[in-house]
Amino acid sequence: MNSTQTVQHNESKVSDKKKIIVLGSGPNRIGQGIEFDYCCVHGLLAIKECGYEAIMINCNPETVSTDFDIADKLYFEPVYWEHLWEIIEHEKPEGVIVQLGGQTALKLAERLHKKGIKIIGTSFDSMDIAEDRGRFSDMLKELNIPYPDYGTAYNVDEAINVANKVGYPVLVRPSYVLGGQRMRIVINDDEVEKAVISLLKHIPGNKILIDHFLDRCQEAEVDAIFDGENFHVMGVMEHIEPAGIHSGDSNAVLPAFNLTPLVVTTMEHYAEKIARALNIKGLINIQFAIKDNKVYVIEANPRASRTTPFIAKAYEIPYLNIATKIMIGSHKLTDFTFDKKLKGFAIKEPVFSFNKFPGVNKELGPEMKSTGEAIRFIKDLRDPYFRQLYKDRSMYLSK
Repeated sequence: MNSTQTVQHNESKVSDKKKIIVLGSGPNRIGQGIEFDYCCVHGLLAIKECGYEAIMINCNPETVSTDFDIADKLYFEPVYWEHLWEIIEHEKPEGVIVQLGGQTALKLAERLHKKGIKIIGTSFDSMDIAEDRGRFSDMLKELNIPYPDYGTAYNVDEAINVANKVGYPVLVRPSYVLGGQRMRIVINDDEVEKAVISLLKHIPGNKILIDHFLDRCQEAEVDAIFDGENFHVMGVMEHIEPAGIHSGDSNAVLPAFNLTPLVVTTMEHYAEKIARALNIKGLINIQFAIKDNKVYVIEANPRASRTTPFIAKAYEIPYLNIATKIMIGSHKLTDFTFDKKLKGFAIKEPVFSFNKFPGVNKELGPEMKSTGEAIRFIKDLRDPYFRQLYKDRSMYLSK
C-alpha cells in the first residue's frame, strides 16, 4: 500500500429496520434549558414502542438522551446541518423529529424541507407560519384573534418608523432566535436606534420584528396536543411575573389561579383555532397576554416547550410519549385517557446559573437568563411561598 493512501473506516453499521431520527437541543446554556432532554428521552422511548429504530443526534454529555442505552443508536455530533446531512445520507431514515429539541432543532427544519427529508409531525410550512411574525399575524387576523400591533424592518430608519406607527413602548427582537436573544423593550426613538444597531452588529441581515408592548399585563400560556382531528389542552399556566419577563424566567402556576373562567376558556378556544389553522400534528405552545380582560396572542411555538415536562410531571401523564406517537401517526388522541392527578397547584421555578456565568447581567427581561427549571407543589394559595411570590409581583406592578 502506498504510504500516502488512507483507509476510511465507518463503525456505524446500518440496520434494515425503519428508522426515525430525533434532533436534540445541543449544549445547555443560557437561553436553552435542560428540559428538552426530557422531551427527547421520552420521544425516543415512544419511537421504540412503535417498532422503529430510534436514532439520537446530540452533543451534550450531561444529558440522559446521550446515555448509551436510551436510543438504539447515538450520534454524538453537533446539532448542525453539515453533521446532520451526512448522518441522514448514511442512515436513510423514514423521517426526522424536530419538535423535541427546542429552537435549536426547529431551526434545521427549513434545510430538511429543502432537501426533501420528511419532517415527522407538523410540516415545515406550518412551522414557518408560526415563526414568521408577518405570516403569523396575517393568520391571526383571518381567525379574528387579537394580537399586539407589529411591523418589520431591516434598518434603523425603518425600525423607528414602525415603532412610531405601532406606538411605544415596543418590543424589538430578531427573528428565528433562541431564548429571546437580543430582545429589548424600548420607549423612544433613541433606544430603538441603539437596540437595532446592537442587533444588526451581532446578527447581520436579520429581519427585525417590532411589536407594541402591552405594558403591565398578565401573561399566561397553553400547552396542547393536536392530532389533526382532536385537540387536547395539556395545561393552562399563569405567570407570576408580568409580561416582559421571558417565559423561561417566569414562575408559572398550574392550573391558572387568578384568571376568570371566561379568560381561560378564551385562551383554550384561541389555542384550538390556531392549532387547526396551522394543521399541527403533535405539540404546540401558545403565549398569551391578558389586559383589561382581553386576551391577546403573543406567539405560538409549534414544538415541545420548556413547560411540557413540567406539566407531564405535575399531572403524572406521559405527554411526550403520547405526542411522539401522534407525530409518527401510529395513534390518535382518542387512544389515550387523561386522568390529571394534581391536587392543589404546581409552580414552575426557573433555575439560574449565575454562579457559573459571573459576568452576566442578572436583571430579568425579555431575553432568557435561566438554564433550567424546578417544580414545587403547594396544597393551596395560602402557601407562604406562593404568597411571597405574589406579593413580589404586586410590588413590581406598583412601581
